[in-house]
Amino acid sequence: MSEDVRLVAWVRGHVQGVGFRWFTRAKALEIGGLQGFALNLGDGRVQVVAEGARDRCDRLLEWLQNGDTPGRVDGVTEIWDTPRGGYDGFAIR
Repeated sequence: MSEDVRLVAWVRGHVQGVGFRWFTRAKALEIGGLQGFALNLGDGRVQVVAEGARDRCDRLLEWLQNGDTPGRVDGVTEIWDTPRGGYDGFAIR
């Protein structure tokens, strides 16, 4: 079984106003076992925080980087940490 981790990813490109957060939430729910959120930032990026098993977070990160996302992803910066908890499902903020 995979250890639980916290993934924080900042997605750059044309990712606001195209349903990106909604599709990110849908993908997280499809993968299953993830909790966190997707949030539009003032500088045009989307921040994605996901907590769960490492392999599931890896799948979400791979989708963010290379998947069939809405809009256009120019790049993703990520950091890994220990889970903090406190999330109820996967939300759009």
